[in-house]
Amino acid sequence: MFLKSFFDEKLAQYSYLVGCQRTGEAIIIDPARDSSEVIEVAIKEGLTITAATETHIHADFVSGSRQLAHDLGVKLYLSDEGDADWKYQYTEGVNVEMVKEGSLFSIGNIDFEVLHTPGHTPESISFVVTDRGGGSTKAMGIFTGDFVFVGDIGRPDLLEKAAGIADTAEKGAHAMFKSVQRFKQLPDYMMVWPGHGAGSACGKSLGAVPSSTVGYEKMFNWAMKEETEELFVKELLADQPEAPVYFKEMKKVNKEGPAIIVDHVISVIDSKDAFERELQNESVFVLDTRPSNLVENTLVPGAINIPFNKSFTNWAGWLVSYDEQMVIIAEEENREEIIASLQSIHLDSIKAFIDPSLLKEMDLTTYETISVETFKQEMPDGYVMDVRNDTEWKEGYIEGAHHHFLGKLRETTLNKDTPILMNCKGGARSAIGASVLKSLGYTNVKHMIGGYDAFIRA
Repeated sequence: MFLKSFFDEKLAQYSYLVGCQRTGEAIIIDPARDSSEVIEVAIKEGLTITAATETHIHADFVSGSRQLAHDLGVKLYLSDEGDADWKYQYTEGVNVEMVKEGSLFSIGNIDFEVLHTPGHTPESISFVVTDRGGGSTKAMGIFTGDFVFVGDIGRPDLLEKAAGIADTAEKGAHAMFKSVQRFKQLPDYMMVWPGHGAGSACGKSLGAVPSSTVGYEKMFNWAMKEETEELFVKELLADQPEAPVYFKEMKKVNKEGPAIIVDHVISVIDSKDAFERELQNESVFVLDTRPSNLVENTLVPGAINIPFNKSFTNWAGWLVSYDEQMVIIAEEENREEIIASLQSIHLDSIKAFIDPSLLKEMDLTTYETISVETFKQEMPDGYVMDVRNDTEWKEGYIEGAHHHFLGKLRETTLNKDTPILMNCKGGARSAIGASVLKSLGYTNVKHMIGGYDAFIRA
């Protein structure tokens, strides 16, 4: 059996290529929307991708299953669990087999048994894998998706917080307790291959180790140790991170069917006049992907700066609306990867790119980065704004500060002349926040270098 994982660090998401080396067939589990890297590896290994499957209707990224069915004609194995609200709606004309608890399917000499493991979502399933090609009759591992992670389990509150489906969080937590009891009955030697790693918003304390075993999780995963259902539910629902606003869109997209990506050339704006015409268009969102230390003194009026790094996709999902057309300031060498990152969460409306060199001809604005000492001096006359998440805020904050989570900062309604002093943990998020407020017309915005951590050390 051939097995290789693929990790998207911007989404903290794992896809898996599993192939039977005897027959040359392969399947992708929880494929990303862009599976080109997986396809290249399959070709290199002499494997033909004949199938794709997913553990549930994802909320945090666009599934690549439909794209693979379109591009390669693969067969899809999709969950038929859950009620009518959690059924796939794009299966007409697609080679698909709907699977439930106890279903079996094979890729060459590799068998996949379906376990219904609800909790994170009602339709969530896991796959127990047996490699008959190696002569084994016993399962070697389980693909758990967003059910069991290394050191944590999937959160059950996303449907309620992100998708707006009332009264599902506690119900999901009770379902998760029962699923965990089933997991604990599996043999200790079985490998565990999760759907996410550290950095994902689908849990609150995911480990960075890419795989585990059932036995290890039973020993060290907090969720495996809690025997009382009520205490388990209380702990599972407590202090979960904010549910990104784009999760609601992802659930809808992955249920109804993501748009098929087609190759097309995105234009590049090459003149000041053309760019200024775009700036007058109310439906256009100007996204600056340069590092914040470059942008703070060369900010395009109305633009928001989200530096292109491993946090880029997350903050784009929070701060870009799906009804906006994006004009993106980016270096040429980053553009293809930026497109893929945005498309991974269905932000497909990229109207044009702009080369940063064009900005030299424009009238620009700034925001100010200040030291801890200056921040302290100006606090009595300023509005101190903390843009960290809820959990960080609850753990401690600067006296007199006001909490405005970065992901919701475009909703700010303070007086535009308010002198704002921003902080986050280390300075990266407050720099993004400063650009957000400037885009809204706030005239006096400063953020603190080093953030809350530097403030406390000082």
